[in-house]
Amino acid sequence: MCGIVAYVGSKPCQNLLIEGIKRLEYRGYDSSGIATLHNGKLQVVKAVGRVSNLEDKLEAMGGLAGTVGMVHTRWATHGGVTDVNCHPHIDDKAGIAVVHNGIIENYASLKKLLEEKGHAFHSQTDTEVLAMLIGELYEGDLEAAVQAALREVTGAYAIAVICAKEPNTLVVARKG
Repeated sequence: MCGIVAYVGSKPCQNLLIEGIKRLEYRGYDSSGIATLHNGKLQVVKAVGRVSNLEDKLEAMGGLAGTVGMVHTRWATHGGVTDVNCHPHIDDKAGIAVVHNGIIENYASLKKLLEEKGHAFHSQTDTEVLAMLIGELYEGDLEAAVQAALREVTGAYAIAVICAKEPNTLVVARKG
C-alpha cells in the first residue's frame, strides 16, 4: 500500500509532511519522496528504502523550505525500485509534480501520444505519464488541467498535484 500526505498552509511543511508519512509506514512501501514549493520553485527529493533514508537526504542538503508540499510512499507497480521511479514525478514543461496511488491502465497509449508531442520520459512509471499529461494540458489553471487529464485516464487512483506557477494551490482527486 502507498501513502500520500499533503499540506497547504502558513507553516513550513517539510517536518509536518515527514511526520505524517511516518504514521503510514505500517502499510508497507519500498521508497518515498517529497516535493515542496518555495519562491516559485519546485523542490523534489526521493529515496529508495525507509522514510529515514529520505530524512537523511533532506538533512544532508539542509532541508526543503516551503509552505505547500506533498510526500509519498511507493510500492512499485510500474518500474523497479529506483530513485528515478520514486514519486513525486514532474512534467517537463509547467513545473508540475504528482504523487499517485493506484494504476493508470491506459498509460502506455497516453505515453506514446505524449512522446509524439515531444515529451521525454525518464522513469518506467504510469505516474510520470500522468504528470506529463497534466503538464501538456496546463493553460494557467491547475485544477482544470487535472480535470482534463483525468477525463483521459482509465484506472483507479488517488493523486495530489502541485505546480510552481500556482504556489498556493494543491489539487487532489480520487477514483475507485
